[in-house]
Amino acid sequence: MVARRRKRAPRGSEDGIPGPLGYSAVPIKFSEKQQASHYLYIREHRVREGTKSSWPQKRTLFVLNVPPYCTEECLSRLLSPCGPVQSVELHGKPELAGSPKEPKSKFFHPKPIPGFQVAYVVFRKPSGVAAAVALKGPLLVSTESHPVQSGVHKWIRDYTDSILDPETLRVEVDTFMETYDKKIAEEEAKAKEEEGVPDDEGWVKVTRRGRRPVLPRTEAASLRVLEREKRKRARKELLNFYAWQHRQTKMEHLAQLRTKFEEDKQRIELMRAQRKFRPY
Repeated sequence: MVARRRKRAPRGSEDGIPGPLGYSAVPIKFSEKQQASHYLYIREHRVREGTKSSWPQKRTLFVLNVPPYCTEECLSRLLSPCGPVQSVELHGKPELAGSPKEPKSKFFHPKPIPGFQVAYVVFRKPSGVAAAVALKGPLLVSTESHPVQSGVHKWIRDYTDSILDPETLRVEVDTFMETYDKKIAEEEAKAKEEEGVPDDEGWVKVTRRGRRPVLPRTEAASLRVLEREKRKRARKELLNFYAWQHRQTKMEHLAQLRTKFEEDKQRIELMRAQRKFRPY
């Protein structure tokens, strides 16, 4: 009999657990009742030479396959035994730069990304990354001391959080607008200081602040613009090329003669009334 060959585990896997090459698989469970394990794939965050990244080197852990029920606080708690965690950020896809640190709002916050995500975990010491890569697990997401709500309880919590307090909302909006107005005033003051001052190469920054205010167009000016556009279109047209153009030109000429005749009659009547009409 021919001995069957033993199937080899895929490259990058450990203990027969399939995974991407270069990653360590860490099993996690939602709770103790769950029998099957979910796997996080982690490795030290590294970038190519010459590529800039805002994540600190040798202290950042890159995590793949983060489930939707695992939040930033939960991931920080799971990895805290490896060392003090400085920050945790979840993203929908790998990025080279972290999101700007802004104060989180209770009312105005981005919607959570559905599905699985990636995480960047920054430790205070490089030893935290090495300890996290060596984790065996399984890690429990929901425990008695730190329960994670799911199902109907999660829906009820989300609905309760969606009911806003008008007074608290007004205070937060006023605070945001004050901060925004202060920021705009600082930018305007800075631009005003830099205006007219040459830089190192001798160039002078020109802004719209130094320009004269544009006055609204009057009716006479609008009529002049329309007349100018009309003359421009008339120069581009072919005159007296078709027979209907000849007829139209004659009709317009007759209409102008009639208008001029009526104006002359009115002028003569006015002169007669003023006793200034002398035909001979």
